Amino acid sequence: MLKMKDILDEKDKRLRTVSKDVIFPLTENDKKTIDDMIEYLQNSQIEELSEKYDLRPGMGLAAIQLGIAKRYFVVVNEYDEGKFETYVLVNPKIISNSLEKIYVDMGEGCLSVNRPVEGIVPRFARVTVEAYDIDGKKIHVRAREELAIAFQHEIDHLNGIMFTDHIDKNNPFKGENEMRAI
Repeated sequence: MLKMKDILDEKDKRLRTVSKDVIFPLTENDKKTIDDMIEYLQNSQIEELSEKYDLRPGMGLAAIQLGIAKRYFVVVNEYDEGKFETYVLVNPKIISNSLEKIYVDMGEGCLSVNRPVEGIVPRFARVTVEAYDIDGKKIHVRAREELAIAFQHEIDHLNGIMFTDHIDKNNPFKGENEMRAI
């Protein structure tokens, strides 16, 4: 089972690595890593398990956050109490996006950033992502709101970009009135 200590901290230079495309079929190691990521994210969103195993709640995790420079990530979205939608996206790319921009009202977070960060991270309100599933089948996923933000956040990780890079250092709340808070 993954633990918080397995997730790289923002100070780790490996998080700035641009991950490499995955070659199919996935290795057994990659499949196990994906299973571990799903288990961590799901357990982290269930309060009693999160406390029991000392997990910081998270919705997404990119392979690079575990020191694996391969282009895949997992997002586990709790859409109802104890009910989860799981997305495993391999070699993802955003193929279309809305003009509308949004941001997380309470501030974006990251399992690799162990401190509060204030400021606005502009994101597209809707995105369509083209990727492959774990079997190498091409898929298209349309996402909006929180899910769109999670996908953009994880794709940034695959490109060596942290959410903090999007916050204007001189004016952290710049653009607040031009975007919708969610």
